[in-house]
Amino acid sequence: MMGWTDRHARYFLRLISTHTLLYTEMVNTGAMLHNRQKVGDQRRFLAFHPAEHPLALQLGGSDPQALALCTQMAEDAGFDEVNLNVGCPSDRVQSGFFGACLMAQPELVADCISAMQAKVSVPVTVKCRTGIDDMEGYEPLAHFIDTVAQAGCNTFIVHARKAWLKGLSPKQNREIPPLKYDYVYRLKTEKPELNIVINGGIKTFEEAKQHLAFVDGVMIGREAYYNPYILTRVDREIYHDPNASIKSRADIVNQMFDYIDSEMTKGTNLHSITRHMLGLYHGCPGAKAWRRHLSENAHRSDADSSVVKAALAKVIS
Repeated sequence: MMGWTDRHARYFLRLISTHTLLYTEMVNTGAMLHNRQKVGDQRRFLAFHPAEHPLALQLGGSDPQALALCTQMAEDAGFDEVNLNVGCPSDRVQSGFFGACLMAQPELVADCISAMQAKVSVPVTVKCRTGIDDMEGYEPLAHFIDTVAQAGCNTFIVHARKAWLKGLSPKQNREIPPLKYDYVYRLKTEKPELNIVINGGIKTFEEAKQHLAFVDGVMIGREAYYNPYILTRVDREIYHDPNASIKSRADIVNQMFDYIDSEMTKGTNLHSITRHMLGLYHGCPGAKAWRRHLSENAHRSDADSSVVKAALAKVIS
């Protein structure tokens, strides 16, 4: 979700669900530490609105000391969790020696987790795949989980596909390798002491509820971005919050106006915010008009919240 779940996207998603744990886009430890003295870069990496809680920072890296330092920075900044990404298959990530390629080195991942946990009191978690390249079957996944769990990690978010690091693009790696939900279910059955969260190919709220009969949690990535209203039933039906209300799409948009106006006084351009709102009316009459108006007008130099009000009028009139 690099380039997607920035602070504006997360604020918007928080208006839809109060309890859903939100994740940042993955941050490279090298970039984070290289620019640690630059206020602007630290704001980009670590800034968030208080309303975003609960919130996890996702890190990419393979050096235990660097990860430990970044984890400490995350706790100091107020994040509720730090997640080590061992699942991203992009070429750029592999060249930096982090992401899915680390599944071939579970002992190194365990060393990273130990170093990270030694510095903080917030949870340190791992996101991984079911395997990479020639790692066939369930056993290599179980070995990876066991090795990292022995270092103290008790929460694993498992994308239920293996990643082919050679021959497939990141997009193809989200679609071509077959889903192995049974592998993730088996992890929970055989390792009940661990918190197992399933990810990959989950497109509806009903599917998420079905998975929760077998695992502890569900992570939804791109579907929650393209169709964010999928989260609207989470607080009431998953977290059983008796005070949770299901907001209309218009209510959510209206709650964004103060945030938009506040951000624009700080120099944020409107498109940086509204690009995350395009999918709100997914599947609804007027969705195309909503997307088109925001896409065509939010870039204008004089664009302000009135652009969003005009777009809203096209779907509620």
